[in-house]
Amino acid sequence: MTMAKTNPLTFVQQVRAEVSKVAWPTRREVLLTTVMVFIMAALTGIFFALVDLVIRSGLQGILSWFG
Repeated sequence: MTMAKTNPLTFVQQVRAEVSKVAWPTRREVLLTTVMVFIMAALTGIFFALVDLVIRSGLQGILSWFG
């Protein structure tokens, strides 16, 4: 399988044409999605900390019966 040879100028023109088709997010959209990522990361951290606390307490309770 051989690759087609493209002249560098044509390649740059094609890249510019493709980049112009991209729907770039606005500054507000980037800010909102960034804030949402931080909020979801914090909520996930809190959730797993609580799950860890419950599991640890449960295991300590069970082990205290036998030890």
